[in-house]
Amino acid sequence: MPTYIVLPIITLLAIALAKIEQVSAFGLSALPLAIVFGMLYGHFSLRVEDKREQQFSTFCKQKLLRLGIILFGFGLSFQQILAVGWQAVVVDLVVIGTVFSVGTFVGIKVLKLHRDVAILIAAGSAICGAAAILATESVLKPKQEQVTIAIATVVLFGTLAMFSYPFIYQWVDMSEQSFGIYIGSTAHEVAQAVAAGQSINDETMQTAVVVKLIRVMMLAPFILMLSSVLCHLSNRNDSRIASTANGCASSRIDNKAQREKSVIIIPWFVFGFMATAMINSVVILPESLKAVLSFASQFSLAMAMAALGAQTQWASIKKAGPKPLILALILFIMLICGGFFLNSWLI
Repeated sequence: MPTYIVLPIITLLAIALAKIEQVSAFGLSALPLAIVFGMLYGHFSLRVEDKREQQFSTFCKQKLLRLGIILFGFGLSFQQILAVGWQAVVVDLVVIGTVFSVGTFVGIKVLKLHRDVAILIAAGSAICGAAAILATESVLKPKQEQVTIAIATVVLFGTLAMFSYPFIYQWVDMSEQSFGIYIGSTAHEVAQAVAAGQSINDETMQTAVVVKLIRVMMLAPFILMLSSVLCHLSNRNDSRIASTANGCASSRIDNKAQREKSVIIIPWFVFGFMATAMINSVVILPESLKAVLSFASQFSLAMAMAALGAQTQWASIKKAGPKPLILALILFIMLICGGFFLNSWLI
């Protein structure tokens, strides 16, 4: 069966399963389900893609991915920030900055992971799971297996965190709203924030979702800042190379080529994401239209995940070893424990 038929089927199946109560109770959204089904298909399928199918897979991983993130903005609004107060915004900012900084440092300097793997895992843990990893991928341009490894680790520990919140709630002295802020500021995925909050009560769930969506909104400035920082680091490395060059023609050509690569990669879809969130903040959209846009966003992102999974080799994931899991575990502990003390102090 051609890829352009299989991937939509996988996507619809993942979306349908995510709506089943028993599945959603585990905090599994359509995105991680789509990548798992895609990986299973890619592993067991003996079909060799022709040029047309390869182009379709590339279209899903690039164009549909960006479209999905842009449409995702229609589910957010700036009024949601006002509803929970400035403290929740501060908590989200501190969580994102701390988790991402520690994650990249420990991953690269201590665990000696590939830079892209460390950044992807740190971004997914700090912001919004698989969606953040896919958005960060547009700046890093990593290998497919590196993206899949990052998503797998974030989904694993995000699910573990989701089951930890109800247990923690029994032993702490926090109000339902405060605990909702704690969940929203530390949960990996939006679906996991919903499931964890719902296990307490509706008020906790609503607060958790709003705070989590504020973290999602911070994805746009994060991607722009990351692109700028990576460009600065690349330019600095190029300057060092140029200072040690012996002045021969070949060296000048190599340095010129490196400088051409050292430009800020502007992910234009981020501005689309910000624009749709702004539209949703100032225009009251019909609920039926918002439902259509939400489905279109979910379908586009799930298609991108399915295409990514279908072209990922299991051997590449096994080759990565335990270090990505160790990094994700460290960030999981930071989110659960460090996030709790941060919320206790500020909220």
